[in-house]
Amino acid sequence: MVRSDMATARTARRMFELLEPICLVTFFADECNEELAALGHRTYWDGYFASRAAPLGRVAAQVVHAAFYSFADGEAARHIPSAWETIPPEASVAARERGSAASIRRILGDDLARSPGLVRAADLTTKAATSAPTEGRVMYAGMRTLPVPADPVARLWHSATMLREHRGDGHVAALVCHRIGGTGSHVLSALEMGIHPPESFGRIHHLPKKRLAEVMGGLRERGLVDADGRFTDAGRETKRRIEELTDELATPPYDALSPAELDELVAELEPITAKLVASGSR
Repeated sequence: MVRSDMATARTARRMFELLEPICLVTFFADECNEELAALGHRTYWDGYFASRAAPLGRVAAQVVHAAFYSFADGEAARHIPSAWETIPPEASVAARERGSAASIRRILGDDLARSPGLVRAADLTTKAATSAPTEGRVMYAGMRTLPVPADPVARLWHSATMLREHRGDGHVAALVCHRIGGTGSHVLSALEMGIHPPESFGRIHHLPKKRLAEVMGGLRERGLVDADGRFTDAGRETKRRIEELTDELATPPYDALSPAELDELVAELEPITAKLVASGSR
């Protein structure tokens, strides 16, 4: 199915908007964290690293750090491989799926969670999520090795998460292409959200001040932020190009769907997403 680059990029952005709230229950709602804690994971971050990295296999912390990209040096090593020493990776993946699906069912309620529309949305999302090439998509390729759940709610979450990892792999490629490191990417995101100083952003405020100063200094040297730590025109344009490229690189899964199927998927997802957004995916 051939579409214009602009049309496919718009499709990828719209699908991201519709699917992201489904994925966010994993991080925001209680059920997933409770399932992971019940396995024996001591902290939220132990469970996060163990369950998200598990599809890659028992890889070293350096590999997880490279694949996740946005975490500071040493953060992955605080959880990997220790989080797997007494809890098999497969158990953490299963707990993540159970908890995430339970959150979605609770938020949507029985009528919507059991509706034919959700089943259709799960089927179409899965068709897209299992159709893209895996080359250069490490996290996505890992997710593709996992079995697709039979339960429609779990299948919708699983496939949305596959597409999230596919998009994330592309976003990493866009950042690398523009020579923006993981911490630098958070600075640009903070500035885009109007957070100032960007070092106060919740994803990076805990990092050593020396490290934050080094990152800000590098962005200033490249003319991406000014002396006050705000966007320059060049910085704003760089952020725009990164997001544009991310959308372009996120399009391949949706080539598997016909225009009619895409329209149907959007229509079926809209009430699901609206309910999740209203709850804050909690």
